Amino acid sequence: MVEYLTLDDVSVKNKVVLVRVDFNSPVDPESKKVLDDTRIRAHGETTIRELAEKGAKVVVLAHQGRKGSPDFIPLKQHAEILGKILAKPVKYIDDLFGKKARYAIENLKSGEILVLENVRTFEKETEKGTPEEHAKTELVKNLAPLADLFINDAFAAAHRAHVSLIGFTAVLPSAAGRIMEKELKSLSKVLESPEKPCVFVLGGAKADDSLEISRYILTNNIADYVLTGGVVGHVFLVAKGVDLGKPNMNFLEKKELMGLVLGIKELLQKYSDSIKVPVDVAVEVKGKRKEISVEEMPVDHPIFDIGAKTVEAYANIIRDAKSIVVSGPMGVYENSEFAYGTKGVFGEIAGSKAFSLAGGGHTIAALQEFGLSKKISYISTAGGALIEFLMGKKLPGVTALEKAAMGRI
Repeated sequence: MVEYLTLDDVSVKNKVVLVRVDFNSPVDPESKKVLDDTRIRAHGETTIRELAEKGAKVVVLAHQGRKGSPDFIPLKQHAEILGKILAKPVKYIDDLFGKKARYAIENLKSGEILVLENVRTFEKETEKGTPEEHAKTELVKNLAPLADLFINDAFAAAHRAHVSLIGFTAVLPSAAGRIMEKELKSLSKVLESPEKPCVFVLGGAKADDSLEISRYILTNNIADYVLTGGVVGHVFLVAKGVDLGKPNMNFLEKKELMGLVLGIKELLQKYSDSIKVPVDVAVEVKGKRKEISVEEMPVDHPIFDIGAKTVEAYANIIRDAKSIVVSGPMGVYENSEFAYGTKGVFGEIAGSKAFSLAGGGHTIAALQEFGLSKKISYISTAGGALIEFLMGKKLPGVTALEKAAMGRI
């Protein structure tokens, strides 16, 4: 199988290296201040630091927000934050590929770092295309001749076929950065040859992809069990013929999730032993938690968590697992009345000796909330890219790196 090149395969000393990272961070809509430096720190402490220490002339490409959104801001703050993280000066230029940017790149010294302007200030950046098509854009035509190497470290954006992510791979030697490499190795560990039994825990409020992920991991014999919770659990219960009661059924209708029911029903018939749904749930009655069994449905109260019997049933499966993937909390964990399910299931995963992989914003936030992050084998910072990978889809950013490596392996 053709692989991608990594930093171990390339020489960077005294070379101009374009490195595409994912600095996209939460921004305060009023003050326009960057609120969280997690992604900047991740790339800074690994790929960017390594390139600078090896004597590369590092040119950083990144995006922040979408045009027209409150978080669409210049990358000046990101450069300042990166400088603090690395405890060394980081240059910033408010230009992407014009005269100022080109002059700054031409005058970079070995070991220096330059952050260029937000790549999404370029009109054509978010247009889809092939690497060869994107190589003809102004962005690539202006920057590629000044560079010796392209490094893609932005796994979190790798599901997008955007100019700065794949255009340079058609014209420059290209390799994966350390974050990209780590993400792909960890994900391959659970998707290509997972140690068995392999358990997927699917929860959260975004249930749109749950059918496609479940179908892929079960039909390809990746997962032995799929444990459902959160809104995902609600949809799977409905597919089993359970009436959840008016407020909950209305919620699923409003979220346009009822269209998944038929496909899930077929999956449940085929993999009835592998797919687990809640046997009890916690509803909100006058602001308090009340647990009821599924047999007691329908209920006139909103379901906000899985119940204690479900936590115990899931825990028994998790204890025997050798590989675990978790995406999404089991309920409204932010409310202490309904944190029990998430805390219980995530606690079992954290205490397991299995290789565990967690991803998604709410999953990571819940793990941090309960002090469990350090006990998870690998935490993915990706959102959409992780979901597409779990659905067995090819990521354009990764495919472009593999294609670039074909002639060089």
